[in-house]
Amino acid sequence: MSSPARSDVPPSTLGVELREEGVVVEYLDGRTTLYRGVPTEVEGTLTAGPGKETHVLVTDPTETEGVMTYVNDLKTHDEILEDSGVGRVIFEPGESEELFPGVAARRVGERTQVEADPELAGGRVFVFLEDDWSERSFEIVAPPAAGIGTFEAEE
Repeated sequence: MSSPARSDVPPSTLGVELREEGVVVEYLDGRTTLYRGVPTEVEGTLTAGPGKETHVLVTDPTETEGVMTYVNDLKTHDEILEDSGVGRVIFEPGESEELFPGVAARRVGERTQVEADPELAGGRVFVFLEDDWSERSFEIVAPPAAGIGTFEAEE
């Protein structure tokens, strides 16, 4: 039996709670996840290492709700994402996609770049990177110097 195809899934509004120990996301199905640690602030563009699962959360201005999108996640079944309210975008190396107004992502080889302008996004922009060994949290706090969608080269 072949594995089911993975597709883009639109996100729904989720509950968000910012705590001293991290960011809590409450999914539509009632489950919660704590992304541990105070997010490291990054200006403009964040580049994830190869093989990192990339989750992007944009809060509303009250910081109590938000939308989350998994970038290039091939593990999670569409139905699970739909039930939880998490969105997903899938794209090929060299392609980019606007995740939300003021937030874009791009594949560069095996890496994912996320850039954001929190003012345009209308809230805070968090990026959570995970793999089998680690979990890191970031907050994009300022737009890239060249603007959204330009993806400056990372040194």
